[in-house]
Amino acid sequence: MALAGIAAALGLPCSALAASRIDSVRLWPAEEYTRVTFESHSGIHSTLFSVENPERLVLDLDDVDSGPALKAMAKLLKPEDPYIKGIRVGRFKPHVLRVVFDLKTKVKASSSLLEPVGDYGYRLILDIYPETPADPLMALLDKHEAEAAAHAPAAPPEPHQAEAPASGEPAVNGPPVPPVPGLAQVPAAPALSAAGAPTIVAQAPKPRSDSRILIAVDAGHGGEDPGAHGRGGTYEKNVTLAVARRLKALIDAQPGLRAVLIRDGDYFIPLQGRTAKAHRYHADLFVSIHADAYINSDARGSSVFALSEKGATSVAARWLAKRENDADLIGGININRKETYLAQTLFDLSQTATINDSLKVARAVLGELGQVNALHRGDVEQAGFAVLKSPDIPSILVETAFITNPDEERRLNQPQYQEKLANAILSGIKRYLAANPPLNKARAIQSGLKGKQLAVSP
Repeated sequence: MALAGIAAALGLPCSALAASRIDSVRLWPAEEYTRVTFESHSGIHSTLFSVENPERLVLDLDDVDSGPALKAMAKLLKPEDPYIKGIRVGRFKPHVLRVVFDLKTKVKASSSLLEPVGDYGYRLILDIYPETPADPLMALLDKHEAEAAAHAPAAPPEPHQAEAPASGEPAVNGPPVPPVPGLAQVPAAPALSAAGAPTIVAQAPKPRSDSRILIAVDAGHGGEDPGAHGRGGTYEKNVTLAVARRLKALIDAQPGLRAVLIRDGDYFIPLQGRTAKAHRYHADLFVSIHADAYINSDARGSSVFALSEKGATSVAARWLAKRENDADLIGGININRKETYLAQTLFDLSQTATINDSLKVARAVLGELGQVNALHRGDVEQAGFAVLKSPDIPSILVETAFITNPDEERRLNQPQYQEKLANAILSGIKRYLAANPPLNKARAIQSGLKGKQLAVSP
């Protein structure tokens, strides 16, 4: 019920009830989706709808004051935002504040109100997605083909041979005619089959495969979920992304290996979404990067975790898994949106082979990290980490260091130390792969029939 209706029902003037105030507004642009967050000390009632020609999203906020956060909202917009072109805020009705998002393209959008959690109050989140989500695997393969083409030697141009016209007919061969700006190009006439009927020749995508081992590198937390933070103001989400990017660069430089970042920016991805994305890439390994935290600032050292089949191996591991699994609550899952993530039923704990492989790669990585940093525990630990629940991809979670330890926080911010951590993780991965090459690399990643010519007779 709107504020005016509540006041009327109570027999009070509208001024007797205070309108809500938006305490802060945050924008998290990314190719996968852009999130807009409105935070308030009280619940926010809103209505979301779209308008075409031109494309716009309209968000009506009921009984909300136009405070400083909303007035400054347009200044938060970045030119590189893939979906939002402009933001306008104004009073639509006496008790309705309207926020209009001018869009760059057609989108899908949804909104949800989140209950207070952690340091956050009520949050109204608006998620803006592309109308047709990009296929991450196809994007990766396209990039691989583009890189291969860039390094391929240029083929010599075919000579153009002019033939003399016969019996006064115009020549059909000769130098190509340059296109005329503004003039539509006429397609070539269809070829003729032996029977004289036109044959339609279609260029279709060629089968594409990449025999390199693909490693999904997951930078923990992001966007609304900052993760842990140190006394010096360092956020875990920034450290994990920095190390993940360095690890990807090192992996890509290795023959036979290739890496993909699950998160390549400051935005939030739910835990199941990270696992699902690794599956869409057909990843052979999954490595999640984190920076540990504890109530005692003396805690220090690196750790590596795998999924547990029978419960946590220690109280500390159980506590850490719960804290990491709470990331979805902090980051904010839009419960109104039907995610295309893997169904939980895919995960079968009887598939111990994947967990055993996870333990092998975890031990190899832990041994290498011991050359860079002290180890918090000498053995790999296990717990029910949601981000590691993959039925067929060996998966590990690396706690690089304790961000709550002042000395380790300082080092985590140093590029040289981030590089050492990334090198140690890579060395552990290579040790594992040398003894345990993936068995599923025989599969071909196909995307169509590009490069082949299909003759279709009418």
